[in-house]
Amino acid sequence: MYKSLSRIFRSPVLPALPLRTMSMYNPHFVEPVFRKEDQQVLKETGEAAKLSHVRVKAARNNQTSSVFFDERVRKFTNYVMEGGQKELARSLVTRCFENIKRIQLERYNLASPEEKEKIETNPVKIFHTAVENCRPLLHTTPIKRGGQRYQVPVPVTEKRSYFMSMKWILEAALDKDRKVHLPEKLAWEILDAAAYQGRVIKKKQDLHKLCEANRAYAHYRWS
Repeated sequence: MYKSLSRIFRSPVLPALPLRTMSMYNPHFVEPVFRKEDQQVLKETGEAAKLSHVRVKAARNNQTSSVFFDERVRKFTNYVMEGGQKELARSLVTRCFENIKRIQLERYNLASPEEKEKIETNPVKIFHTAVENCRPLLHTTPIKRGGQRYQVPVPVTEKRSYFMSMKWILEAALDKDRKVHLPEKLAWEILDAAAYQGRVIKKKQDLHKLCEANRAYAHYRWS
């Protein structure tokens, strides 16, 4: 059916018409602003008045203004997911945060009054700290010059750095002993990364050392 439509639209008799995409919204529909913080910013800057008469797309089922919603945790859940099993991925991440909370509360109860002030018990904040600690600043990309490939250090974009950080944490947890359940392995990896130690931190430091060793080829990036 789609092939026949494409032949009709691209026939020499009729003018070339673009095929419609699978989206139910026209291109002039704007993305919804579902977070209360973003809505407040739009009101303060005066952008909300411009959107009052603009058609807005419906929010997705995973976009909510709840105080428990976190965009980075949502993305990490998508990285954990395999085969479209979103509910399983959510349960694994939730159990991972429960293990982090339990471990930190045990440390808090055994610590002295001075040390208790330094112990963070919120698993979401610990997760954010771990991701920030694992973010790389540089990475190498192969560039061919004169028939030879060089590993040239280039800066990492913000979006890419967050992706690499969360992927490294997940891969480090999956490489551990298979007899231990994933939520427990993932909890310990996040705690180690939040304390700036562990396999992921070492991987990030090794990548930075490789970039520093190849800094002589940095000019190939522009040549």
